[in-house]
Amino acid sequence: MNKVLILLSLTLAASASAAPLTVWSHFTDAAEVSWLQTQAAAYTKASGNKVTIVSVPLDQIPDKLIQGAPKGQGPDLIVTLPQDRFGQLAASGVVEPLDRYILSTSDTDRTALSAMTYRGKVFGFPMFAEAMALIYNKALVPTPPTTWNEFISVAQKNTGNGKFGFLVDLTNAYANYGIFSAYGSYIFKNNAGTLNVKDVGVGNAGALKAVSLMNDLRYKYKLVPEGVSNDVVKSAFVDGRAAMIITGPWDMGDIKKAGIQYGITTLPTPPGATSKWSPFVGVQGVVLNAYGKNKNASAQFAKRLITSTSQVSFNQAGGRIPVSLAARTKLKADPVVTGFGKAISAGTPMPNVPQMGSVWGPWGSAVSQSVQKPNPNYASILEGALKEINSNIK
Repeated sequence: MNKVLILLSLTLAASASAAPLTVWSHFTDAAEVSWLQTQAAAYTKASGNKVTIVSVPLDQIPDKLIQGAPKGQGPDLIVTLPQDRFGQLAASGVVEPLDRYILSTSDTDRTALSAMTYRGKVFGFPMFAEAMALIYNKALVPTPPTTWNEFISVAQKNTGNGKFGFLVDLTNAYANYGIFSAYGSYIFKNNAGTLNVKDVGVGNAGALKAVSLMNDLRYKYKLVPEGVSNDVVKSAFVDGRAAMIITGPWDMGDIKKAGIQYGITTLPTPPGATSKWSPFVGVQGVVLNAYGKNKNASAQFAKRLITSTSQVSFNQAGGRIPVSLAARTKLKADPVVTGFGKAISAGTPMPNVPQMGSVWGPWGSAVSQSVQKPNPNYASILEGALKEINSNIK
């Protein structure tokens, strides 16, 4: 009888100390969902803490968290959120600063860690990232160009008779941010990790050089025709009609299916640029609910998800690019990981402040106007965009 009481008391003590976790996840790919379930099961076995995974569409998560978390209706953690909503979530007080939970950052891509940082505090355990890169068809470009002159020469040699040496959607501001950055343009001035939303750089001298070069790609070098959208870019490459394109990892599935022998690298430094090409980087990380009652247990589960071993297995499940340097080393035989990893490391984190929402429309419109005809009044176009952006922010 005493043995039964002892066993019962031990069981009750274990259940009292258990920390059941609720996870919101936007993953819809079957292999990624299965990966998360496997990770949860392993964590439960090791800790005794049950994990319940709830599927929530990505675009609904931020608002649901802001509205529900203070009422105790949110999850313990979210797998995963992109950094562009961090500013809004941090300002709302619903995401937990993670600095006290992070033991080491030496294995994390510095660009990714910067993306997870808002006003000097880390708000996400970085897990995977994406950026634009230069994809080339090895049958047409055996060795990728390393200088701008070489790039233009290779592109022009492969242009004509229904074929294209280089394609990118020139009207897409996001896709071409690397050129802006190379010339010293920026969205918000970065002061030691804090973005100054009162210092907007989309109309500076570097921005003028960037849109002028983009205009040249169409009208001077005659490489990128009018009407080239992202879909047209991908279609031309998949059909073997494009030698080099700029796109992101989301198009690699179709490129692989087409059997194209491809390589992935960064765009050479533009002429007269002060820096190297540095594309926008989007990073997703695991986020803790600031109102959660099981933060330590949540942090332990989050850390399990972002180890180099976990990032390798997650990549093998769905192809996402890891931010763990050790994981990239283990996956160095994969040209997608190596190529996009290089672009991510060379890139600039997309601003994670709420004011970025005031930028996209005017900036995107200015970029589009700048490539609609030869040599328009770039200064006037960009000044108009800058004025509208500053007005929106105020």
